[in-house]
Amino acid sequence: MPEARVVIDLDVPGATISRHLYGHFAEHLGRCIYGGFYVGEDSPIPNVGGIRQDVVEALRALQIPNLRWPGGCFADEYHWKDGIGPKADRPSMVNTHWGNVEENNHFGTHEFMALCELLGAEPYVNGNVGSGTVREMSEWVEYLTREGDSPMVRQRKANGRDEPWRVPFWGIGNEAWGCGGNQRAEAYADVARQYATFLKDHGDNKLYRIAAGAADDDLAWTEALLKAVSCLGCGREPKNIFQAISFHYYTVAGTWEHKGSATDFTLDDYYRTIAKAQGIERVIRAHSSLMDAYDPERKIGLVLDEWGTWWDVEPDTNPGFLYQQNAMRDALVASLHFDVFHRHAERLVMANIAQTVNVLQAMLLTDEQGGLVRTPTYHVFEMNKGHHDARSVPVHVVERPTYDLDGTAMELVSASASVKDGRGLVSLSNLDPEATLEIVLDLRGADIRESTGRLLAASKPQTFNTVDAPDAVAPVPLTVEPEPRGLRVTLPPHSFATLSLAL
Repeated sequence: MPEARVVIDLDVPGATISRHLYGHFAEHLGRCIYGGFYVGEDSPIPNVGGIRQDVVEALRALQIPNLRWPGGCFADEYHWKDGIGPKADRPSMVNTHWGNVEENNHFGTHEFMALCELLGAEPYVNGNVGSGTVREMSEWVEYLTREGDSPMVRQRKANGRDEPWRVPFWGIGNEAWGCGGNQRAEAYADVARQYATFLKDHGDNKLYRIAAGAADDDLAWTEALLKAVSCLGCGREPKNIFQAISFHYYTVAGTWEHKGSATDFTLDDYYRTIAKAQGIERVIRAHSSLMDAYDPERKIGLVLDEWGTWWDVEPDTNPGFLYQQNAMRDALVASLHFDVFHRHAERLVMANIAQTVNVLQAMLLTDEQGGLVRTPTYHVFEMNKGHHDARSVPVHVVERPTYDLDGTAMELVSASASVKDGRGLVSLSNLDPEATLEIVLDLRGADIRESTGRLLAASKPQTFNTVDAPDAVAPVPLTVEPEPRGLRVTLPPHSFATLSLAL
């Protein structure tokens, strides 16, 4: 049986792991909004103002910290004033990006804010730069967040909401290098400065403005944004125009034309998927190093507001709806991403998985009959809740098995740990699809008074949950054994575990 040794320094707290690294993304895409979150007030499926109750209850169990909306590519063709007022009076639109379908705008600003309140999540509104105007986005901020009296406040009150909402996070467009306008980096950097200038703080609602950043490791794009607010080696603080820069990174094991199946894949496909997911660390390091050169005091945050697996759509579904299954392999992609996020929490301040319901690497899959399935990825988010706003501690995987992938030694163990309020949480992934792994945890700097474990495993990495088999992949207790250096656990192939420690 392969063995690994993991050294954890529990008394060396590092950066705080922001709960916002566990953020979510809901785009007007396929059945994420309509048929996912929103079924309408007349639906036989239990709902509150048209919002599915079972979806809300399932997501509240994750304590999701923020929700990004309305896109994505959709954000840059969405005009928010079409989605307010009486539903019968709202003009319809064509979603040209995703399926070329018509939507009625029944889910708009008020419905989104009601959803966030039901979830207990902070809103992250992505504004329209691609086909919108500075005035349009500025008025959206005023409509949502201003109190007292103004044209937008009067309109909001006429639509039934007297008090302003708190809306901290604002995205200045989306993928401006592509679907958001096919702009050049320098041109968009000027646009981002302009838009950010007119996104005003109203009252005590302080905006966190996020400039639309790079695809993957396009460092030239990130550098253009940094040059727009800072200078290399000048020693000055960046201009406080926008507060963060985003980037996107998807785990696509095949090509964009042939991404592969979510559930019908070979061992080679599995290894290549895990290797691509592990590449997120290289990309975060690259952006972080560049940002450190322009912003050594780390005043500007790095935001990964789209990430996750992307497979070919399920057979006989609309190819523009991006509906895919979600297997144990996807759960491991999520678990190793979080380990990387925890290691880079001093710069990475937010991340949003794509997407929450029925699209790409979703938490939940629903059907029109009222069925709801918690995916394997859902359980990783739930098991990792203890990391929210905890302090990351150093983790060293000093002995571990590897796999030779095209001449490169691929790591088969992933781990991270944090401490908060007298407790520790350790996350462990056995990425070997075939071998059971015994892990010795060398725990230093604190006495362990009590330990409990939870395990997420499956008979094969292709296993997924369905309405008929909702717990094919679900957490179960894990035996934790004492060991002279700390603790010992045994993880089956392709599995994820968490250990909760009383310190």
